[in-house]
Amino acid sequence: MNGAVRLPLDLAELSFTATGDCLVRRTVLPGGVRILTEQVPGARSTTIGFWVAVGSRDEQPGHYGSTHFLEHLLFKGTASRTALDIAISFDSVGGEHNAMTAKEYTCYYAKVRDRDVPMAVDVLCDMLTSSLLDAEEFETERGVILEELAMADDDPADVANERFFEAVLGEHPLGRPIGGSQETIRAVSRAAVWEHYRGNYRPQDLVITAAGAVHHDEMVAAVEAALAAAGWDLTVRAAPVARRDARADLIERGSPLTVVQRPIEQANILLGVPGISATDERRSTMAVVNSVLGGGMSSRLFQEIREKRGLAYSVYSFSPSYSDAGLFGLYAGCSPAKAGQVAELLLSEFQRFAHDGVSDDELARARGQLGGASALALEDSDTRMSRLGRSEITLGEFADLDESLRRLDLVTKADVIELAADLASRPLSIAVVGTTDEAPFADLAGASAA
Repeated sequence: MNGAVRLPLDLAELSFTATGDCLVRRTVLPGGVRILTEQVPGARSTTIGFWVAVGSRDEQPGHYGSTHFLEHLLFKGTASRTALDIAISFDSVGGEHNAMTAKEYTCYYAKVRDRDVPMAVDVLCDMLTSSLLDAEEFETERGVILEELAMADDDPADVANERFFEAVLGEHPLGRPIGGSQETIRAVSRAAVWEHYRGNYRPQDLVITAAGAVHHDEMVAAVEAALAAAGWDLTVRAAPVARRDARADLIERGSPLTVVQRPIEQANILLGVPGISATDERRSTMAVVNSVLGGGMSSRLFQEIREKRGLAYSVYSFSPSYSDAGLFGLYAGCSPAKAGQVAELLLSEFQRFAHDGVSDDELARARGQLGGASALALEDSDTRMSRLGRSEITLGEFADLDESLRRLDLVTKADVIELAADLASRPLSIAVVGTTDEAPFADLAGASAA
């Protein structure tokens, strides 16, 4: 495989060999369902994902929280299976099954032995197409979700993360919490969730990915049989839903400083700026920036704040990206009495990096770290299944390990300092959760990081 492979929505069949002699195939059914598989030599298990490219950012007023609500409800039973039946199906074969709601997609997934793939496909298809959304179960699950949100609200790191997204992204839909809030979950109706279900869980919305011990033709046949049994007419032609607009969106900062008072032992500090989108050509450069600044134990933040000064146990940087926007953030948890000092160090290291750039040794180390971590992650079929899903839904291309390493090798010191300087010129936001005053952060917040 030379270079990334494009994934055109109007191409019915596609096949190529990726790093490690893994066979990747893609079929687009007439009704718009997309099925992608990666057959890994020697694998004995398979991870399967059923994806819908709808997440929390797509919810409209009155529907906030419905994406996460629906994720829970699809496990509560269909016309042919109870919630217990679904659980027993996987428990009885030692399999795993779960789901995740994200800002731009929802995924229902399972990991099973190769012999149990037909069962997993059948159950996941049944869940996705034929859930009842029973009114009594709906109210029961409302209580479960409220408890889940309460649990997250008891975690200061979770609270800091949510406030940070709101501070950086403002009114942009990506700034909203994925799971909704206590208020929106209490307010959302079964009718709203049902409307969300019927409006977004259609053949043209569905992407199915599988990696490991999987045979593509058998997977396609199993999916077609299960969807037909559910009543989906796969002969009705429909084009797959278009991918999101990848043009970078305008981000207006929500607030320069947010402080949430909590009687806890540490202050949780998040500091950062708008980042780059998932399809930005500089994403390999961003990976290097993140690695050098706060991506490991040899990173600048870890060495300066933890190793040299002993001011924090957990300190790192991160760079989530989405179709049209992203973030770049720095985190540290420390004593409230030292929170101001730690925030200053986070910002000063960011500024120094943007001004001085990266050394030859740091660039080589980042390439080694990122390449090695990617190779190790791909030992797991879960990672490969997720890579297929993100490639199809967000990126529109598949890049194997060799291509990813090639792109990393092309990143130069000039590229790194240019991107770091760009990031540092963007409006800075700070979010803090803990027993601390605003005063230590007031002088830092509100300006760019430059």
